[in-house]
Amino acid sequence: MSTLERLKKLFINKFDFNIEELKPETTLENLGLDSLDKIEFMFDIESEFGIKIPDEEFKVETIQDIVDAVDRFISAQVVGSPNPAMNDYIAKQSGECGESV
Repeated sequence: MSTLERLKKLFINKFDFNIEELKPETTLENLGLDSLDKIEFMFDIESEFGIKIPDEEFKVETIQDIVDAVDRFISAQVVGSPNPAMNDYIAKQSGECGESV
């Protein structure tokens, strides 16, 4: 499942949006998200993807901005990560089962 598809699933589960509303170019403002919604959603993203997003670096306006940011944070944090959540994420993405390495 792509980053965009996973984010759409998170949006639907958290905010009950219709899938048709969630296009890459859709702005968070057009979805009616306020600053608290964005912060809470950032924590959901961190949990889903096993990453840590620095608050000051999460400046996004569209769904595609979120996709790009998540992919960038994953790439930056995967290499040599001692983070167990990241190891679980890597195992999940590569299809491995059981304990993380």
